[in-house]
Amino acid sequence: MEVVLAVAVAVGLVALILVLLALRRRVLLRPAGSIDMSLRTRFGRIGGGWALGVGRYTGDDLLWYRLFALSVKPARMMSRRELQVVGRRLPTGAESWAVQAGAVIVECQDETGPVQVAMSAGAVTGFLSWLESAPPGFTMPGYAAS
Repeated sequence: MEVVLAVAVAVGLVALILVLLALRRRVLLRPAGSIDMSLRTRFGRIGGGWALGVGRYTGDDLLWYRLFALSVKPARMMSRRELQVVGRRLPTGAESWAVQAGAVIVECQDETGPVQVAMSAGAVTGFLSWLESAPPGFTMPGYAAS
């Protein structure tokens, strides 16, 4: 009987964590300017280093929140002033499993080094528009789309 109770408590805790993560994602995507977006900053393994998350545009910054975390703070902030697009491509090999279906990968560079983001084709259009729609007098780094 004690084993059954322990298993029931463990299953209940896992279910509660999953519900909390789903609610967190819903709250993060609620404001305008929020998108599903995967991020890659580690490039050691082929197709590895990807993390699912939510991106949110806030003025000159793109805030990225890790999906499987309970933190209320963004895990990464990318400034429009520092971000440069190097190219775009479709996922290959193991990357196809690591990012959302139908995603386009945008290869970027900022002050911390290379970073790749994966998002839907529509979100890529919005991302590039956000980069290009800088305020007057703002010098935007160029990009070369491939």
